[in-house]
Amino acid sequence: METTNTARTAHDAAYTPHDTAYYDHGTPAERWERARMFFDARDYAGAARVLAGLVQEVPEQTGPRLLLARSYYHSAQLGRAERELRALVERDPVEHYARLMLGRTLQRQGRHDEAAGHLRVAAALAGEFPQG
Repeated sequence: METTNTARTAHDAAYTPHDTAYYDHGTPAERWERARMFFDARDYAGAARVLAGLVQEVPEQTGPRLLLARSYYHSAQLGRAERELRALVERDPVEHYARLMLGRTLQRQGRHDEAAGHLRVAAALAGEFPQG
């Protein structure tokens, strides 16, 4: 018996491909609000399902992609979080929160040396400089 999906939530276990209509239904603004409701309710996997399609539809918008990355991070989908955060940082190198989240995501993966550079940049962008 494989145990690769042991971290799945009850919500994930009940998910079937027929449910995608719920996650993809509505205008981009309605889906953004639905994703925020899922996120605020700490249903990060549900938020990610809504946001994945929205990000494909509006890839240039920072807000949906950043919330998608945060949803992946909080649901321990760290590789996916990293991918979205790297896309944000590549497009906007001075996006402070994306840098911070990328550093934290790398830390959670045990990649501390790689994380350190992103965390230093994030601190500098936030105006936090080491004291004397």
